[in-house]
Amino acid sequence: MPSSHLGLGRDLDRRIVAVKPITVPAPGRSVDLQVKVTAPLSGHDLPVIVFSHGNAWSLDGYEPLVDRWAAAGFVVVQPTHLDSRRNGIGWDDPRFATIWRVRIADLHAVLDGLGDILRQAGGLETRVDRERIAVVGHSWGAQTAGALLGARVLDADGIPGEDFSHAAVSAGALIAATGTGDTLTPFAAEHLPFMRPDYSTMTTPALVVAGGKDRSQLSTRGPEWFTDAYHLSPSPKGLLTVAEGEHTLGGLAGEMAAETTDEDPDRVALVADAVSAYLLDALKLDAAAWAALNSAAAVGDGAWSVVGK
Repeated sequence: MPSSHLGLGRDLDRRIVAVKPITVPAPGRSVDLQVKVTAPLSGHDLPVIVFSHGNAWSLDGYEPLVDRWAAAGFVVVQPTHLDSRRNGIGWDDPRFATIWRVRIADLHAVLDGLGDILRQAGGLETRVDRERIAVVGHSWGAQTAGALLGARVLDADGIPGEDFSHAAVSAGALIAATGTGDTLTPFAAEHLPFMRPDYSTMTTPALVVAGGKDRSQLSTRGPEWFTDAYHLSPSPKGLLTVAEGEHTLGGLAGEMAAETTDEDPDRVALVADAVSAYLLDALKLDAAAWAALNSAAAVGDGAWSVVGK
C-alpha cells in the first residue's frame, strides 16, 4: 500500500522553499563546503534533518526525499561532500583515501555552524528547535551519518577507531547502510577499507531502511548485508524492509536518475514518510504517524515490513 494512502505525511501540500548555496566554514578542506537548506514557508519549533548523500551526488540530489520531509515540517540541510562527481575526485586521487573522514567532518561543520546556516537561509534560526536534530544518510551517506550516531570504523586488526558522535544529534535514519566489512569484495577491500563499520556503539535511536533486492557489488553477501546496522546495534532501533526495493529504493536521489534500477515513486514516498514518522516519534514531537505505519505493516500485503527493538 503506498504511504500516501496511510496518512503518514503531515501536510504534503505545504509550501516549501530552498536556499542554495550557503558556504560553511571548513578549514583545511580542499573545496568549499556548501549546503542547501529546504524548509517549510510557515511554522515554528521546526526539527532539523542533516542529510548525507550517497557517493558522487551533491546538494542538488534527493529532492523526492528532501521536499517531502520539508512538507512534513522539517528543515533539511544538505552538504555536498568531496566525492561529489562535480569535484572530479576519483578512486586514484590521493584525497580519496580520507574522504570518509572529510564526510564526517562535513556533518560536524554543519551542526557546529547551524545557527549561521539558518540565518543565511532567510532567518530560519528563529523558527527551528535546536534541541531536535537528526542525521540521515543514504548508502555511503548512511555510513557517514551512522558515525554521528555512535558507530565506529574498525581498522585492519578489528580495533574500533575514534568516536565521531555529535552531542546535538538526538536521532537518525540510515538508508541502505553499509554492512560489516568481513565480506567485502577485493575491489572494496582495496579502495574502500573504511567500509568496516562497528555498530555495537551506535546507541542513538535510529531507523534502518533496507531493500529486499539490494545486492551490493561491494560485498559477497546478499540484501541482508544492509540490515547489519539494525541487528548489530543496541536498541532503540527500527527496521523498515522494502521487499522489492533495490539500492535507490525506487529512486530516492531523483526521478530518471541513472542509478535508479527500480523506479517507483510510491516506494520513494514510503521511505520518505517512514523516516519522517520515525523521527517525529523519536524526537518526541508526534507518535501518531509511526504508530500508523506499524499498524499498516501488520495488516499489509508483505510489500514492506517494520520491526523494532
